[in-house]
Amino acid sequence: MHTLVTGGAGFIGSTLVDRLLADGHSVAVVDNMWSGKAANLDGARREFGDRLVVHHVDVRDPGLFEIFGQHPPEVVFHLAAQADVRVSVARPLFDADVNVMGALNVIESARKCGSRKVVVASSGGTIYGEPAPEALPVDETHPQRPVSPYGVAKKVVDDYLYAFRALHGTDFAALALANVFGPRQDPHGEAGVVAIFAGRLLAGESCTIFGDGNQTRDFVYVDDVVDAFMRAADRGAGVLCNIGTGVETSVNQLYQSMADAAGVKTAAVYAPARTGELARSALNPGLAQRELGWAPTTSLDSGTASVLAWFGERV
Repeated sequence: MHTLVTGGAGFIGSTLVDRLLADGHSVAVVDNMWSGKAANLDGARREFGDRLVVHHVDVRDPGLFEIFGQHPPEVVFHLAAQADVRVSVARPLFDADVNVMGALNVIESARKCGSRKVVVASSGGTIYGEPAPEALPVDETHPQRPVSPYGVAKKVVDDYLYAFRALHGTDFAALALANVFGPRQDPHGEAGVVAIFAGRLLAGESCTIFGDGNQTRDFVYVDDVVDAFMRAADRGAGVLCNIGTGVETSVNQLYQSMADAAGVKTAAVYAPARTGELARSALNPGLAQRELGWAPTTSLDSGTASVLAWFGERV
């Protein structure tokens, strides 16, 4: 089938593009290259260049529909986003412009060109707000009360998807992602802690843990996440599914595991906690199992070893 991936030059998006091409599909990528990297698609270009086209375009661009119309995609995977929660707090109008208006432009373009389904990356770490500890791992029945503009935007997009399905019959699946990690993740700026730790450990630099390190996250490997996107192309009609492991891992545990794997004996450096950071987070993936036939298969140790190996080849 012909597919379109927004944010297709990013960490998760480019991994999805590789999988789509390897499975025989053709792919149009839409990416403004703010955080995406053209180099992430180099391997795909070399091996599958005849089935890959890349458009250097922002999802807010009024001409986006023209790109959709060139080769109308059967399935649209929307991963493009302003993904920094802190930026959303400092610049809520900008965040809404990208994450709400940009997403709406994608959904409307998909509707107008007759796409069968839109699969969207939502945020399991923000749409549920701050669940009580006894609610963890949180499932999809938990009230959505986001406490950041980023989380609000993700919730709004999920609501638009429901409305478009009811009004126009455009099918969708929204995947509420946990803390995704893996090769290609950017260790600079607001990036996943696994990538940050990997980059600094291999460079012989100290790692900083904000707060006491007892805060927990649900770390899910990128290949498992991509498998969920692939399954959602044909399964899970009109659903929001958590994509996580259901397992809480503290930042202290993560650091010790990665430091041991990297052969580093130096202790982490502690700094004051970041304002608004969640104390605990984990997602119940049971609905994804039932709706998509999906379950994570990569252990944290195996996944972090792959990340360290990938970064090690580039140090």
